[in-house]
Amino acid sequence: MEKFGLDEYKVFALLDELYAKDTQYKQVLSSMCTHPHSIAVKAHQQFISANLGDPGLFAGTAEIEQKVIRLIGKLLHSGDAAGYLTTGGTEGNIQAVRAARNHRDVRKPNIIVSESAHFSFDKISDLLQIEVRKASVDEVLRVDAESVESLIDENTIALVGIAGTTEFGQIDPIKELSGLAEEHGLFLHVDAAFGGFVIPFLDKHYDFDFSLSGVTSMVCDPHKMGFSTIPTGGLLFRENDSIQRLKTETPYLTSRTQYSLVGTRSGASAAAAYAVMTHLGIAGYKKIVDYCMNLTSHLVTRVHEMGIEPVIEPVTNVVVLNLPEVDYVREKLYQKGWVTSITRKPVGMRLIMMPHVTETMLDAFISDLEKVVTSQDIRRH
Repeated sequence: MEKFGLDEYKVFALLDELYAKDTQYKQVLSSMCTHPHSIAVKAHQQFISANLGDPGLFAGTAEIEQKVIRLIGKLLHSGDAAGYLTTGGTEGNIQAVRAARNHRDVRKPNIIVSESAHFSFDKISDLLQIEVRKASVDEVLRVDAESVESLIDENTIALVGIAGTTEFGQIDPIKELSGLAEEHGLFLHVDAAFGGFVIPFLDKHYDFDFSLSGVTSMVCDPHKMGFSTIPTGGLLFRENDSIQRLKTETPYLTSRTQYSLVGTRSGASAAAAYAVMTHLGIAGYKKIVDYCMNLTSHLVTRVHEMGIEPVIEPVTNVVVLNLPEVDYVREKLYQKGWVTSITRKPVGMRLIMMPHVTETMLDAFISDLEKVVTSQDIRRH
């Protein structure tokens, strides 16, 4: 830090220079986040100084948070769910597993997740010293329920299902996992960080939420397909008893207890989520998801004409293409300005049809993709 500060013009000149290095969403096909809705941005700015970690000072903001939890809960078939707003899916997953661990006195606890689960569960293993057992997936990359059951033992504290996997957008058989959880007396946590604002609005119905009696907790992120500002995630529990497992005494604050992982929390994020969810409503989100799924269908149709097929038939607005020399293709597309990503198992090019993607943008990408995959370079490579 300099002895004397710069004026506002010079500060923003520095910021503009750095901002110019950020990749803009107009050529991003790899992100599960997007431009927040303008009403979310406006609400975020209004509540920019509010701290949810001190609800006695910010009573209105604390009320907004619980309104958001009820809105998400109603979307996921539990309007009276207990919960709080997190920084995102990773924090929510950590806290859900922590609640499951604190519920049972097990010396060497383990949880069972899909081998396609988010990497946050590897962090959970390290942070909470819990064994994470990874069940195999079936031919369409959903966790195999028989594999899950084979891994359950007396030290298992929770099962995890994914509703909208990060790599493939697939939906695990949550109904089968719910049955296993009830049969064995286990927590069932559903990671719907991405799918929570997608699956309820699909034309096809999926059982994945609190409508299933075995589901204990869920994460659902408004800052992904919910169109809110970053960071805004949601952690919900079916029963208040479960969130009580996270209680910490906070005697020197205006509230005597906390349930969150972090102390200071953004009230602005809560206001943004409330604003956009109230503004869009069910019909608004349905329109957004329909738009994204139409883009998904358009992409699959166009690449099929090129002789390229998806690794699996897309279930949500995530498409993974089976391409030759995928790392090479990705690099060539990056040189043309396109940002894509690569899946691990099976390997493919991952493309996400988010609301910022337009058909014109997508057609330009497909044109560049066709040029790359039919070029002499890739044949020689």
